[in-house]
Amino acid sequence: MGCLGNLIWFLCGGLWQGLGWTLAGILWCVTVIGIPIGTQCFKFASLAFFPFGKEIEYGGGAMSLLANILWIIISGIPLALAAAINGILLCCTIIGIPFGLQCFKIAKLALMPFGATVR
Repeated sequence: MGCLGNLIWFLCGGLWQGLGWTLAGILWCVTVIGIPIGTQCFKFASLAFFPFGKEIEYGGGAMSLLANILWIIISGIPLALAAAINGILLCCTIIGIPFGLQCFKIAKLALMPFGATVR
């Protein structure tokens, strides 16, 4: 399911979500202070392009918490809303439920990306 799921995902919505993460990374990298946040966006863009077969583990400390708060205020809410709306629309059909669940995984990641690792 992983390879076929990733191919269908990329063609039916993963491209747009991955481009959203890439755009957020580019905008964060414009400033010197935002470069670490931008590089994190690029890492998660690859997950947004091909999410099947990957899991996310959350953790982190005080620095991750501060970065997540700054992230939510500036970039997290639009990315999370886009992924959640896409997930709701995909879950309206039985065939789209696995893809909708991937959208919800990405929406959660969009709210708390720092301290998270992809396996």
